[in-house]
Amino acid sequence: MGSKKKACVIGGSGFMGAEIVKQLLQKGYAVNTTVRNPGLSLSLSLYNPKKISHLVALQSLGELKIFGADLTDEEKFDEPIGGCEFVFHVASPTDMTSQDPENELIRPAIQGVLNVLKACGRAKSVKRVILTSSAAAVTVNTSDGTGLVMDETHWTDVEFLTTVKPPTWGYLTSKTLAEKAAWKFAEENHIDLITVIPSLTAGASLTPEIPPSVSLAMSLITGNGFLIDAMKGMQVLSGSVSLVHVEDVGGAHIFVAEKESASGRYICCAHNTSVPELAILLSKRYPQYKISNEFDDCPSKAKLVISSEKIIKEGFNFKYGIEEIYDRTIEYFKTMGVLEN
Repeated sequence: MGSKKKACVIGGSGFMGAEIVKQLLQKGYAVNTTVRNPGLSLSLSLYNPKKISHLVALQSLGELKIFGADLTDEEKFDEPIGGCEFVFHVASPTDMTSQDPENELIRPAIQGVLNVLKACGRAKSVKRVILTSSAAAVTVNTSDGTGLVMDETHWTDVEFLTTVKPPTWGYLTSKTLAEKAAWKFAEENHIDLITVIPSLTAGASLTPEIPPSVSLAMSLITGNGFLIDAMKGMQVLSGSVSLVHVEDVGGAHIFVAEKESASGRYICCAHNTSVPELAILLSKRYPQYKISNEFDDCPSKAKLVISSEKIIKEGFNFKYGIEEIYDRTIEYFKTMGVLEN
């Protein structure tokens, strides 16, 4: 057991975190993971069973230890990170409807990433830190027209967000400022940092409940009017509806961790489209669902595409295109009892 490579996943109970834990175990890693407020963390029997039941199930795949740690408590990360070669920081506040974004999203996201990086700096074993950012940190801008290509050199316009304060501005701002704070700290403290920037993520989740991003991606099929409006809002604000499968997101994290020559930011996006274009595609592929094609209040074409060219050039292959993403996600919704067979 001592010869195994060891990795730590901060935020392993979430959608992406659990997927990364699973893939690391499947590759033979010994894994430590942290979960927020799991209850009294002295023994597994005292954890909130619902919160970590999927992680306990993953212990059948290999050596997995579960720790309780809150992003605001810097010292809690020393034990799970100690002895690990790679640290994947996936945890981040995600309350899109927060009434106090500054204190509930932005400050905790920045403080959390700094607390984890400080612990990584103290642990002499850590060779590389992989931070999960978001396309939210790249795409929001005031440019007009279509055909824009956004790559890793682009950053979301925080001044626009904090001035205009459109819906979800707090989350978008938190992801952008947290990633920028991570880069500043890593450069000043000589930490080998890589950021992975996923777009809207779908696919089957290991978590007990369906993740919000998957419900959003499936809104045209489920007919959830609130979420359809949210998807239209996302296109207007972010410039596109850009999708990726969670297994590709997990694979991308491990790929950039293990590839010694990897550096900087990596966008992880399999397909760029618009709400009207996506509705047409889905209605043709899944005629059994009543999918509306009337979106007069939404631009027919995406303003931009988010380019994954950098990670593809490094040698990463996306397993799932848009059709496979939705095939798999529909099957997942059926198993969860949300869609009829």
